[in-house]
Amino acid sequence: MEPGNLTSVSEFFLMGLSDDPELQPLLFIMFLSMYLVTMLGNLLIILAVTSNPHLHIPMYFFLSSLSLADISFISTTVPKLIVNIQTHSRVISYEGCLTQMSMLILFGCMDDMLLTVMAYDRFVAICHPLHYQVIMSPRLCGFLVLVSFFLSLLESQLHNLIVLQLTCFKDVEISNFFCDPSQLLKLACSDTFTNSIVIYFIGAVFGFLPFLVIFFSYYKIVSSILRVPSSGGMYKAFATCGSHLSVVCLFYGTALSVYLSSTISKSPRKDVVASVMYTVVTPMLNPFIYSLRNRDIKRAIWRFLSKEISS
Repeated sequence: MEPGNLTSVSEFFLMGLSDDPELQPLLFIMFLSMYLVTMLGNLLIILAVTSNPHLHIPMYFFLSSLSLADISFISTTVPKLIVNIQTHSRVISYEGCLTQMSMLILFGCMDDMLLTVMAYDRFVAICHPLHYQVIMSPRLCGFLVLVSFFLSLLESQLHNLIVLQLTCFKDVEISNFFCDPSQLLKLACSDTFTNSIVIYFIGAVFGFLPFLVIFFSYYKIVSSILRVPSSGGMYKAFATCGSHLSVVCLFYGTALSVYLSSTISKSPRKDVVASVMYTVVTPMLNPFIYSLRNRDIKRAIWRFLSKEISS
């Protein structure tokens, strides 16, 4: 499209992946496989938790909520990407772009909030085991998930309000495979310095504060574990946190790479690679991390599969 001020935009073009026609079938198979693996892995965790009464405890309630958020998170980008590859089209409508951006931020922030809630759950379980059942009541668990959702919704709507203030664009080609608010700001023909500061400030607040809660929770957990006299007790306590800590490191590591690449890197290719890791690879690996490192989840999944096969 010819450069210039586009006062009214009805659609954008997602330009993030390769233009090579020979790579399109490979990309289609790769992303379709990753999407199906993610859906299957997270659905198995949800079904295993809901079908096993022994797993109806706060830790696994939050885990199934995280799996549902991961399914929603990856479903905001990959299906559209797969359809675009198959139809050889990169068009997304203006309304579709805003909706995709809103949903992506909503469920991405939801992941962050749920990981924070899960860290608090492990803190209570290890540091206050005698009061765990009283503190982590079903009412509180439901309340924490609802608060996580509404805070995530607040962040997504704040981003939407900022993008809706952009009235003209100098280009319609987004150098990614989904609608990224930072990319839309780069395409605006007006001065977006203030908007950029606000967006990164909002992202920092909604990312840094949960990280502080997680860090404080694990500080108290480690302090409590180091006071355990037996090595077996220490190992058991660490084992209950291993999966969650691995997922936290993966989530924040990939999120930080996306954040830094959008602010520092000038290479669109690096931005796309970082975005794939954050939006596709992380939701795919989460169920494997929890199922491989958690004996109760493995048993529940095998029992569920055996029951379904026999029936």
